[in-house]
Amino acid sequence: MAYTFIIVWLLWPYCAFANVEKVIFLAPAAGNLPQDASIDNLLLTRLSEQYPSVRTHINASFPSTDFPKGIESWFLLEGLRPGRRYELRICWLATQPTSFWLYTHSLDHTFATPNLLASLSDYAYARHAQLGSEDSRSLLQRKAEASTSDVGSTFLFLQVLAAADYFSLNQTLMEVVPPVAVDIILDPYVLNWAHGSFQPGFQSSWPAL
Repeated sequence: MAYTFIIVWLLWPYCAFANVEKVIFLAPAAGNLPQDASIDNLLLTRLSEQYPSVRTHINASFPSTDFPKGIESWFLLEGLRPGRRYELRICWLATQPTSFWLYTHSLDHTFATPNLLASLSDYAYARHAQLGSEDSRSLLQRKAEASTSDVGSTFLFLQVLAAADYFSLNQTLMEVVPPVAVDIILDPYVLNWAHGSFQPGFQSSWPAL
């Protein structure tokens, strides 16, 4: 009993400190990214088995008639092994109450669905306005190496919707929702049965906002 209490006591800070939302998916059939620079020009943050996690900020907003699930952000999941099961987790501070929705989309589905294509385009235009040349180079450094496997590799878009989920007497916080600090983790399953990582996600080492 004493050992159980000690374990719970040690894990409690992690349980109280972070929230987690996730999506589990199977990678589609093999397919290569377009050889031109069209995908690179979207300036999406990339995740792959080579670069399985990223610490960043995601914009959020209060739900509205036009945006019932808040603001949309887009990421690129590349270098995926066809048919392999993955878990994608997003972890954020409990001090930033937010509701997240995570969706994966193929290239064909995204480009054939007007509202998805419009959302992706709007996000890419905003990224071009926000990021400098150094930021763009940093994004390309996370580009996964071409697969040498016989089964090849594939990719998906990740769509993240973030809605603020709090009420504050601070009028500024009610008018302007601050960006949400997040960890995003791509975790491949071992033998499609259990994911290979048990890292808790968000740690208290996040720098002060």
